[in-house]
Amino acid sequence: MKGLGYRIVKRNYRTPFGEADIVALDGETVVFCEVKARLSERYGTPGSAVESRKQRRYIDVARYFFRRAGAEFSVRFDVIEVFADRVNHIVAAFEA
Repeated sequence: MKGLGYRIVKRNYRTPFGEADIVALDGETVVFCEVKARLSERYGTPGSAVESRKQRRYIDVARYFFRRAGAEFSVRFDVIEVFADRVNHIVAAFEA
């Protein structure tokens, strides 16, 4: 993410609602990013494992983050898929 110009704000950001793997700034946008790995696509892509329950948890984590920050920002939810032979960054993988 740093190579793309993002500024990492938090890693493994823990809240009472769950954890975000990465919280970063992409310009004025706060990006909450889930990192998922798979050795093969036999059971689907890593991104497909970020189902609605995990998405709701990330949304709750973002709300908690913004309450503590005392401000509102643009927000985006990305997924980084890690395969045995490549990495795929899905920008705006889901919406709140």
